[in-house]
Amino acid sequence: MTSPLTGSRAPHPTLDTVGLVDRNLGNAGASTSALALEDGGTDSWALPQPKNTGQSWRELSVASRVRRVVVSFLKTCGILGNLYLFICSLDILSSAFQLLGSKVAGDIFKDNVVLANPVAGLVIGVLVTVLVQSSSTSSSIVVSMVASKLLTVQASVPIIMGVNVGTSITSTLVSMMQSGDRDEFRRAFGGSAVHSIFNWLTVLVLLPLESAAAMLQRLSELALGATSLQPGTRAPDILKVLTQPLTHLIIQLDPHLVTGSAMGNTTNSSLIKRWCGTRTLMATGNNSACGMAQCLERNGTAPEEKLPCHHLFVGTALTDLAVGLILLAASLLVLCVCLGLIVKLLNSVLRGRIAQAVRTMINADFPFPFGWLSGYLAILVAAGLTFVAQSSSVFTAAIVPLMGVGVISLERAYPLFLGSNVGTTTTALLAALASPSDMLLSALQVALIHFFFNVAGILLWYVVPALRLPIPIAKRFGDVTARYRWVAVAYLLLSFLLLPLAAFGLSLAGSTVLAAVGGPLVGLLLLAFLVNVLQRRRPAWLPHPLRTWAWLPSWLHSLEPWDRLVTRCCPCRSCSTPQAVTKEAHCYENPEVLASQYL
Repeated sequence: MTSPLTGSRAPHPTLDTVGLVDRNLGNAGASTSALALEDGGTDSWALPQPKNTGQSWRELSVASRVRRVVVSFLKTCGILGNLYLFICSLDILSSAFQLLGSKVAGDIFKDNVVLANPVAGLVIGVLVTVLVQSSSTSSSIVVSMVASKLLTVQASVPIIMGVNVGTSITSTLVSMMQSGDRDEFRRAFGGSAVHSIFNWLTVLVLLPLESAAAMLQRLSELALGATSLQPGTRAPDILKVLTQPLTHLIIQLDPHLVTGSAMGNTTNSSLIKRWCGTRTLMATGNNSACGMAQCLERNGTAPEEKLPCHHLFVGTALTDLAVGLILLAASLLVLCVCLGLIVKLLNSVLRGRIAQAVRTMINADFPFPFGWLSGYLAILVAAGLTFVAQSSSVFTAAIVPLMGVGVISLERAYPLFLGSNVGTTTTALLAALASPSDMLLSALQVALIHFFFNVAGILLWYVVPALRLPIPIAKRFGDVTARYRWVAVAYLLLSFLLLPLAAFGLSLAGSTVLAAVGGPLVGLLLLAFLVNVLQRRRPAWLPHPLRTWAWLPSWLHSLEPWDRLVTRCCPCRSCSTPQAVTKEAHCYENPEVLASQYL
């Protein structure tokens, strides 16, 4: 079709273009078939076909084969090297957030009256995990408070639930790095969303049950009563053995001060570790302050000398806040660069038959009638890998880029995320066995509550295929954020910061105020969700006015007005060419003129 304005052949209209024309013609209440495909159709979530690598292996000469092997080896080394730096940057990012937020977390944990409110406890768990960027640190704080009788086991259960929700922020942040490509961002953000949606849905079911019947608390007590446990050895930090040689050259924090500060034991001491051990001094004639025998006789112990740590900030005069800001900026920069390089290298390596083989192996199912076992095997594998890596954040952050490039499907990533949730709790169980005997039962009970929470979530949202609701909800999130990129930022701020802060502020005013304000809002949201479902599935069941939201102002049932507001405040790329419109459907200034090029 030739454009009447330019006289040249106009590009074939894509789904984005059709959606743009449809919106600009004022059909906000209806959707075309093409728009429906973009919003929730299966085509938009189909894994991309592997790119052709050119000549096959048999057609290559010996020199070309050697060259291809060397290039592939270098690319693989590049992926592994960037993955190592990426994991190290996550560790430094966690240290930065601990420097910035552990004392704030201590202020949050101080008020025991607030902690008695289950909703407030849940919000506190989310906020503290977001602040310190480590579910292990948050869990250790809760264990220490329970063991020290500063917190009851009953009050700790909602906090543990919030810790489970807060740890999913890492995968969401990682998915934002792939926002440059629409399809990659759809898959990556959908994958990160399915993790947090699973956690939120599990909380919505189990938090009321726990408040009414203390189900998880009683179950953990029964499990402890059925076993006689003795203190064991600490779980091996396999991944940290590899990353610490680099991260300890940059920053080291005192874990006891971090936990104490987060528990509300405020001190003026810096969290940055300055001394890394002691050394016994030997008497060497005139170089000794006193002879060894005299020192032993006077003090009862041999004289010791403190050994300074060797890292970048060991002797700095900067405050913890300044160091935290520096590390935050540097770690985010390294994380973004490494993730971008990993994605580009994966796109370069995973082509042709290699990509097809890897994708087939990861997403393969057992033969009929045992296909249902594939997901459970993925849960077990993910739990084992998370236990080896000693970090669920690292595992989930590695899954998201693979989803973006089309190696792992959302249906297969879902059980992998669930297995990672279980794997990180088994690590906590082994770590609890290393607790002192007076803290053993409390530490184990908190770890068991965390374990049973995730197992209950799997029983709720995975065992019955019809109840795997996080998958379609995540796909819907991915479709919306692929069209409106700013929705991802809004979701991140609302889910992990603004809404938890608002709920925490209401909880400070008392349970009555929280129920009076939050109850109607939650009920209204649930009602809107139910009406939306019925509008799609059973519109005849609804009264005629509720079969569509067209009677509401457009800003209450459509993202278009908000999108226009955002694009005015933060203009995107030039919309002067049809190619730009095709690439960014939401970027437009004169829709009538642009639409005429495709009509």
